[in-house]
Amino acid sequence: MIVTGSGFADGDRLELAEPLVAALKQRRKALLAALEGDAPVYGVNTGMGRLAGVRLDARRQAEHQRNLLVGRAVGGPPWLPPPDVRALLVVRLRDFLQPWSGVSAELVQFLVDRLNDGFTPAVPRSGLGSSGEIIPLSHAFQTFLGIGTVLEDGVEVPASDALASRGVTPYVLGPKEGASLLQGSPLAVVHAQRGWAEARQLIRLQTLTEAMAIDVLGAPREVFSPVMAGGDEQLRSVLVSLGGLAGPGPVRAGVVQAPLSVRVAPRALAHASRVNAELESARQRWETMPGDSPSFVDGAFLPGTAHHAVDLGLRMDAVTAALVHLGEISVQRQHRLLDERFSGLPAQLTTDPGPRAGLVPLHKRAAGELHALRRLASPATLGSMDTSAGQEDVQAFAWAAGEQLRAAASHLFAITACELVTASQARYLAVDGAPELGEAYEWVRSVVPPVDEDRPLGPEVQRLIEVLPEALG
Repeated sequence: MIVTGSGFADGDRLELAEPLVAALKQRRKALLAALEGDAPVYGVNTGMGRLAGVRLDARRQAEHQRNLLVGRAVGGPPWLPPPDVRALLVVRLRDFLQPWSGVSAELVQFLVDRLNDGFTPAVPRSGLGSSGEIIPLSHAFQTFLGIGTVLEDGVEVPASDALASRGVTPYVLGPKEGASLLQGSPLAVVHAQRGWAEARQLIRLQTLTEAMAIDVLGAPREVFSPVMAGGDEQLRSVLVSLGGLAGPGPVRAGVVQAPLSVRVAPRALAHASRVNAELESARQRWETMPGDSPSFVDGAFLPGTAHHAVDLGLRMDAVTAALVHLGEISVQRQHRLLDERFSGLPAQLTTDPGPRAGLVPLHKRAAGELHALRRLASPATLGSMDTSAGQEDVQAFAWAAGEQLRAAASHLFAITACELVTASQARYLAVDGAPELGEAYEWVRSVVPPVDEDRPLGPEVQRLIEVLPEALG
């Protein structure tokens, strides 16, 4: 087994257990024996893509594995952030530990060692118009050969220098290892896992802001009765959670219905939870499928399609759309909180309306974040075109769907922070509120204290944004 610590792609030291090394060596021996035949094996004794029909002799096969990682490294900055690069290497490691891989124990150990010594290849995050992820993966793994660049404290450094500083000799690829390093969609898997985790936290935080809005606006509670969920267990779960947070609470005098943004939020939250759960289920299924192509299965080389991560990409697109809708609702709720007609509180939640602006500028920040968020709703997975002279005529662009999901999450964290501060200020001015929310209000105020006089809130809001991903434990 492999010792990976407590979290996905965390900083714990990795170790290969002896039984695992023995299994890797046994599979590698079987793969090399299978390669001794004369049958064409894609990417090993043949070219790739449009040139798959070109057969390679023994000398050219060795060159080919290296060239696969060099000639396809056509990307550039902006680079993936280091935590995502580490996650990418971990996903590739997991792929190589599966029985269908057949790479050498030496390559797996080299990968483990680079994870342990903080080796961080410079991996492009855009301009990747290939079928699969050969461009970012070539950038990632050519560095093992001492080619390309890595990031050391955010600075680009030649990979050869980074290896030398670690006392490491560049890796020499064996048969099929260059092709295996390029196959599959590990970057899409990284985005799916991390995007799912960020979306899950945002759904929890948006449930909290919805409860605060119900509390501050004195919304009638009947519309939030779990019985209104019918057979929708996801919606029922959201309504039960809201009931536990907002409590029965007093209804503001004269209010028959709360604003629509407050009443429909549970349905939007249920939908977001549902599509996000579907994304995670797809990612978990992905881990059970061969990622190499060809994969080495039962002594035979079988071509695969793991480069086409459309099931991850389309689901990430769906989660992004769900987050956009949550953002729209959140910004509208914030506007209602600022309006004395809905809240019964001082206009713009200021202690001195007129001379002081209160929190209206914060709503403008949220509106700007929403403007950026909305532009991410267009599906990234759709838009195939011919490449490789028509040999590769469909792309999944799942990595792009992941980039959009992660960007959408970033904007929604900012919107959520703005609404939390607004709700906290409203409750501060109103004094009384749901006891169940008291601890949450106090936590927000510990980061952004109540606003008695206008002050530049930007740095405080930024601190709140930074802690929100881990706020609810």
